[in-house]
Amino acid sequence: MEIQTPRTEKPYEQPEGERRGLIIINTGDGKGKSTAAFGLSLRAHGRGKKVKIYQFMKVPSARFGEHRTFEMLGIPIEGLGDGFSWKSKDLEHSAQLARDGWEKAKATIMSGEYFLVVLDEITYPLMYGWLSLEDVIHTLKSRPKDVHVCLTGRSCPQEVIDIADTVTEMGQIKHAFTAGIPAQRGIED
Repeated sequence: MEIQTPRTEKPYEQPEGERRGLIIINTGDGKGKSTAAFGLSLRAHGRGKKVKIYQFMKVPSARFGEHRTFEMLGIPIEGLGDGFSWKSKDLEHSAQLARDGWEKAKATIMSGEYFLVVLDEITYPLMYGWLSLEDVIHTLKSRPKDVHVCLTGRSCPQEVIDIADTVTEMGQIKHAFTAGIPAQRGIED
């Protein structure tokens, strides 16, 4: 490790542009995409802002740690899917759930009622061709001016990245699962 000298001057100037809703993407093969979006949700909620979370791959009856916490805090979180594709018994049904879920999410975004709308794991139904990429892009571009949207999932389409304001790619350096350690309740669910 290299020891560094703390900065004594601010390393940037404050931007002078207008404040507006942002498109934020958390993508990549590393862990933390949804976790970062949930942290963003907590930050907005803590400022008294209205937040809605949609999870495209989780079932509506999911009761993971985040669901329990958001329920206690009064942050609506809704599962729109039937689990990951390898768990699906009917992929056309999974695709229809994604399309129906997108219509809900789209209406929420366009309503302007929420400060932040999280589209957790939306990249999967996009990758599978279950959702219209053009419709998602059109909605993101034409949303009300002050609505922030955070999208998560691996392999985010370049067309979505191109219109985003902030894109973070989570990179895996090391993961317990590859060392044979199963997912830990309360850490990964």
